[in-house]
Amino acid sequence: MNREAADRDALTGLLSRKGFEDRYREESERVLRQKGGLSIGFIDIDRFKAVNDTYGHRTGDQVIRNVADTIRAVVGDAGFIARYGGEEFVILLPDREKEQAFLLLERIRAEVEKAPEHADGAGAPAQRVTVSGGVAAFPSDGRTETEIVRKADHALYRAKSTGRNRVCIAQEERMATKTTHFTITQLERLAKLASEEGVGEAVLLREALDDLLTKYKVSDVES
Repeated sequence: MNREAADRDALTGLLSRKGFEDRYREESERVLRQKGGLSIGFIDIDRFKAVNDTYGHRTGDQVIRNVADTIRAVVGDAGFIARYGGEEFVILLPDREKEQAFLLLERIRAEVEKAPEHADGAGAPAQRVTVSGGVAAFPSDGRTETEIVRKADHALYRAKSTGRNRVCIAQEERMATKTTHFTITQLERLAKLASEEGVGEAVLLREALDDLLTKYKVSDVES
């Protein structure tokens, strides 16, 4: 297998996990040299196992392709998208702040939610799906590639555990479990970005309220 093939996911045409890791390493080195920043966003299809179990892998594959197409359309040239594994995607956003990444993932979530039902073209029932997301950024959430990925993954888990079909931002792990991670300044910046990006302020309020939940009273989360 040549490098180009190894760097691409056969099902979606997006970067493969290996392709993402190579690009992530390159971008991390660049932002360190330039003292810049970047954001990472994880997107996971909600309750995907139930789709596969009920309708089969052919329908599941079509759902993955359709969600990949939606992510590609929203992200455009703003970043690099990879199928990270199974029904999970990762988005690398160079030179984007965490708040900007949050709004982009929230737009993806909304577009997937309102998308036409997904069908496999072979007579299987059409499927409506939703996605959950998690966002973290360098350098605000960590100084290493591994730490940023871990923080984004934890934010995704929090989105899953607090109801799904939402996007959560990485929070400061040393904070009290019932303390919101948003400061007034951050909320003002988010509100300004929401106005510029055309995202409703209710979206921002929901994200802020998510962090008022007790962090460690979480049961197993179904994908």
